[in-house]
Amino acid sequence: MIENTQQFTQRKQEHIRLALDDSTQANGFSGLDSIQLIHEAIPDLDFSKVDISSQLFNQSIATPFLVSSMTAGHDAAVKINETLAIACQQRGWLMGVGSQRRQLFENEAAKEWQAIRKLAPQAKLLGNIGLTQLILTPSAQIQRLADSLAAEAMIVHTNPLQEVLQAEGTPHFKGSYQAIERLCRELPIPIIIKETGCGFSKQTLLRLNNLGVSAVDISGFGGTHWGRIEGLRNEPQSQRFKAAQVFKNWGISTVQSLLDAVSLTPDYAIWASGGVRSGLDAAKLLALGAQVIGFAKPMMESALQGIEAVLKQMELYEFELKTALFCTGCKDIATLQENIVWQPSK
Repeated sequence: MIENTQQFTQRKQEHIRLALDDSTQANGFSGLDSIQLIHEAIPDLDFSKVDISSQLFNQSIATPFLVSSMTAGHDAAVKINETLAIACQQRGWLMGVGSQRRQLFENEAAKEWQAIRKLAPQAKLLGNIGLTQLILTPSAQIQRLADSLAAEAMIVHTNPLQEVLQAEGTPHFKGSYQAIERLCRELPIPIIIKETGCGFSKQTLLRLNNLGVSAVDISGFGGTHWGRIEGLRNEPQSQRFKAAQVFKNWGISTVQSLLDAVSLTPDYAIWASGGVRSGLDAAKLLALGAQVIGFAKPMMESALQGIEAVLKQMELYEFELKTALFCTGCKDIATLQENIVWQPSK
């Protein structure tokens, strides 16, 4: 059962504060520094002709960029999500909303999305529910969550380390694969499985194959680490605080998770997030085989400054991606992925 509204709001506000703290970031562990794109001294194309449009479930989208799911269900989240949704609509980015768990218990929580839809009716929003909630929730209720924001797809996030270290956590994952397969079968929109910063092993990625999943966001180790965040929410002498120090570097890097996923040639699309901090980082992941790239912490920081800051950040990432394409001699993302334009850093 969800905690009372005051406890829930306090927890979510603590999450925002701690997610912006450098101590909760696994900087340098994403593996992105180990990848180098190969410079093309004579690109034989004009920069103005470089195209960063992409494909999403057989639809054309302006960019391969996603504002990853971050926060929802409390007063402070409303302004953040409104700002992000307006910017995403304007720039053609995808947007994953924060967990819709609260809507399972409070119908009033849906008003957050109603307000956002009035401001950004054309934004491509992705719903979001935790795997531990999915296991116990009928598909009809998940459909109601998706309908409340006219979602393009539904993200199911998995976060075992966070659930164990969170005082209010629900580390109940028995029946996960059956629940995922059921949802894929019963919901008419695409289902995306997403980690929350600890990545996926090859074995798990393989088990997700043939379940009907449309995409897997590997969300690897290298960015915001929710084990570290939950540890800091506990008293220094507590068991959870001490355990969080032991597990502060737990996870599979973004690059390793992506390479493992690509090696399987799965029946689902591969998305990548986890420590992505520039358009060049995004270009590396696209070159390795990802199809959608998620940004989280940098977008939260920008959203707290306002709409203009978000748009400025988005434009910078788009420019950096175009520059990476141009300087590898690639006219578009398909060309980047069809050619070997990367090598291990020396």
